[in-house]
Amino acid sequence: MNRRTFLISAGFAGCAREQRPRLNVYNWSAYIAPETVPGFEREFGVRVRYATYESNEEMLAKVFSGNSGWDVVFPTHSRLEAMRSYGVLAPLRHEWLPGLGNLAPDFQRPAWDPRLELGVPYMWNATGIVYNKAVTPVPAGWADLWRPQLRGRLTMLDDPEDMLGACLKKLRLSFNSDVAQDLRRAEREAILQKPLLRAYLNAEVRDQMVAGDVLAAQLWSTTAQQAMDAAPHLAFAYPAEGFPLYCDCAAILRESRRQRLAHQFVDYLLRPRISAGIAQSMRTATANGAAQSLLPEAVRQNPALYPPREVFGRGEWARAPSPAAQRLRDRIWTEIKAA
Repeated sequence: MNRRTFLISAGFAGCAREQRPRLNVYNWSAYIAPETVPGFEREFGVRVRYATYESNEEMLAKVFSGNSGWDVVFPTHSRLEAMRSYGVLAPLRHEWLPGLGNLAPDFQRPAWDPRLELGVPYMWNATGIVYNKAVTPVPAGWADLWRPQLRGRLTMLDDPEDMLGACLKKLRLSFNSDVAQDLRRAEREAILQKPLLRAYLNAEVRDQMVAGDVLAAQLWSTTAQQAMDAAPHLAFAYPAEGFPLYCDCAAILRESRRQRLAHQFVDYLLRPRISAGIAQSMRTATANGAAQSLLPEAVRQNPALYPPREVFGRGEWARAPSPAAQRLRDRIWTEIKAA
């Protein structure tokens, strides 16, 4: 998987550059506006080392090493509890985060972290189906991704949680099922589908959808929106059987030696103008209610980014599986890949 790592700085040179405090931020790709980091650097007189990743697993492999060098990371909500159990998260200090009140009501006391001790909700998304409008009938559910006519022009996410989850929802089971029988049934569905697949891909499929090489793909709503912005022949569907919901959160690592600066960066992201700028520039769905009110009406009414409540109600917040279920899921994923 390609990883893009780059530095963003305000342009100071020589010794002056080295004298400024440095903050290390590790975030998902295409998840921050071009002006966000330079603006923070100018205002706070710091420099930011900013790098990106494409999956939680990629980020966690770094963080669980215990000496990753990062200060702020953006795990999906369902990874927060595991990160706490491993002792890698610093508890959030609310007195350093006055912008928490800007969060939308749904994210003020989320079920996965009701006291907001572990991470600040940043952007949220769901997983559904992005498809070429030439495909008929229009894909409306997960079951439609098992159609033989899509052979070789179909991709699923290279993500065991999402991939097995789609198979579970196709079977009208819970996305979060820990039942071994359910997971084995989902495995059989995945293996049945595998001959139809071009590949298991994450955000990389975006360009293939735009080019028309792939006709349908399981994809995150925000990444799908980015593809649709580039290609009007694409559309997005929230599957009829149900779908997972995710919230990516700004979290501060316990290893960070710049705790106050890390909190200042997170609070900077909570500013309505900053959050709205990110959401509009990157075509993501912000968890910041005050920022939502600043977005153009066309963005707030975008059904891919902000689905109507009746559609949103079909969603299911992903939960971290039990250790035993996670081991089984890992084993099943290995078997699917080897099949």
